[in-house]
Amino acid sequence: MEQQQQWRKLNGQKILCSIEDEVRATIIREKEMGHELKVCIGTDSQVKGKETEFATVIVFIRKGKGGFMYICNETTLQKMSIKQRMLVEVAKSIDVAYPLCNIFSRYSVDMEVHVDINTNPNFKSNDALKEAMGYILGMGFVFKAKPDAFASSSCANKIVQ
Repeated sequence: MEQQQQWRKLNGQKILCSIEDEVRATIIREKEMGHELKVCIGTDSQVKGKETEFATVIVFIRKGKGGFMYICNETTLQKMSIKQRMLVEVAKSIDVAYPLCNIFSRYSVDMEVHVDINTNPNFKSNDALKEAMGYILGMGFVFKAKPDAFASSSCANKIVQ
């Protein structure tokens, strides 16, 4: 019952091909323009009444020249603890990163997975930090948490607010 993810650009323009094809075409286009790229993938969520909205972003950084992102939103009615929600965010980011990692490798693009989890133990989200870090590093990805996780804590956060 896997639903097709609907990706879009920040301006709302829908991505009509698979995200893999879009990312590959984007990397080729950006490299032809001489940009050095880095990609950061992250997810954030917001509980709104009975619904929890998730936003996953693929952020392309043109080193020294700004960046842009692709966005995918999903909502669920499932009730979750904060730790569960943090780990669902991580799983959503991995689900996006994993099928793309060969494309990034082929074109020598560095990729990081960002989590909206506070490294300060005084914050509730910190409960999920060890599992999230183990999951991401275990998959062979570069892991970033707050305050270095701008893809999740700034970009995706802006979408769900």
